[in-house]
Amino acid sequence: MPPWLPYHAALVLISGICEVVFGLMLLLPTTRKMAAWLIILLLIAIFPANIQMMLHYMDENNPRLWMAVVRLPLQVLLIWWAYGFTKEPVLKT
Repeated sequence: MPPWLPYHAALVLISGICEVVFGLMLLLPTTRKMAAWLIILLLIAIFPANIQMMLHYMDENNPRLWMAVVRLPLQVLLIWWAYGFTKEPVLKT
């Protein structure tokens, strides 16, 4: 978590809850498009925390550094994947 952000534990908890809720929203055709946009915004919002983790792992020579490095382009791929859900038509009943 970037040091300039307050309430680290609360932000981690809130982002985790958002991940679960938005993921569940993807299951419903009526909320799928909105969920995809919310996931994109969440992934963008947590990107600085992932950069901070990578930098922290670099500083302490953490053997898990490779995971933090791989996570960054993977996050871009997840944004692209979520964007695909914004193009799906909403089912009308």
